[in-house]
Amino acid sequence: MIYAVSLWVALPLLSLAVVLTLIRLIRGPSLPDRVVAFNLLTTIALGIITVYAIMKDQQVFLDVAILVALITFMGAVAFARYLEKRG
Repeated sequence: MIYAVSLWVALPLLSLAVVLTLIRLIRGPSLPDRVVAFNLLTTIALGIITVYAIMKDQQVFLDVAILVALITFMGAVAFARYLEKRG
C-alpha cells in the first residue's frame, strides 16, 4: 500500500517541485535567491531519498539523508556568514 502511494503520488509531486525549483535557481534575480533555491533543491532531494528508503525498505538511505541535511545546513550557515561580513 505505501509503495503504491509513494510511487504514484509522492515521487511525481517531488519531481514537479524539482523542476520548479530549478527554474528559480536559474532565473533567480540575486545570489541569495539562488542560494535559497539550492537549499530547497537539497531539501527536496532529502524527500526523494526518504521516499526511496521507504519504497525499498532500506534504513541505510535514511543515514544518507541525514548526512546530506547536515552538509546543506553547514552550507547555509557559511553563506549567511559570508553575507554578514560582506554587508
